[in-house]
Amino acid sequence: MKRVVLCRPEGPRNVGMILRIARNFGPCELALVAPERASILVHPEFEQMSHGADEARAAVLCFDTLQEALAECTSSVGFSARVRGTRVRDDWRDMRGELTCIADEGGERLALVFGNEVTGLTADEAALCQRLAHVRTAKEHTSLNLAVSTAVVLADLFTGRAVHDHEPGAKMLNGDGREFLKARLKEVFAGRIARTPAAAKDITAAIDRVFSRAPLENRDARAWHLMLKALGSDMEPGDLGLRPSTKAARRKDALRKHGVDPEA
Repeated sequence: MKRVVLCRPEGPRNVGMILRIARNFGPCELALVAPERASILVHPEFEQMSHGADEARAAVLCFDTLQEALAECTSSVGFSARVRGTRVRDDWRDMRGELTCIADEGGERLALVFGNEVTGLTADEAALCQRLAHVRTAKEHTSLNLAVSTAVVLADLFTGRAVHDHEPGAKMLNGDGREFLKARLKEVFAGRIARTPAAAKDITAAIDRVFSRAPLENRDARAWHLMLKALGSDMEPGDLGLRPSTKAARRKDALRKHGVDPEA
């Protein structure tokens, strides 16, 4: 198990991004130590950047001190762009193989400790970490954004177990989506635009023939629905006893919450 520990974080956007990153490369806990803003977990920018990670958001851990955050951890690595006294900072690339094994071990909890966005880890915080590491960068610019640093480390530790592989490419329209599109097309073109019953019959047959067989992507359906809405159709999937996909429903709810027409 991995636990990302953020010491005194200031930016709600960074914390929100890191929560999503932890979800991408989990299993991984997120712990905050004495955040600069007491409201950081309800800040609008945090909610915006952590969109889609609602369950993980509710599970964020908060501690008053780093010592408390490390109490359950079996190993800890602090990340610092600066040398801390005589402490050795290992190159992250040299450590990741060993730490990947620790992170994947069921009885282990590996803490990955990051400092404040502006000041980094303090000397006292670094002293609590078993090891120190740095992510090597070009000498012209030696520091990384907090969320980027976290992404580099978690991506390196991710073994891909139980991951859902998603190949890039078109997302094809599913069966319910196809039936809804056909019904809406018939409502407008056969029910409203056709001037004779014979024309309505021919249009209906053409819609069934073409839209039942043609390879259709989700984006094709969206384009057709926009045109049909402009032509006066208010039909919803529920009118046919169909439900939109969970993702589509979440998107529409979010748009409506902000006063935006999801079909516009």
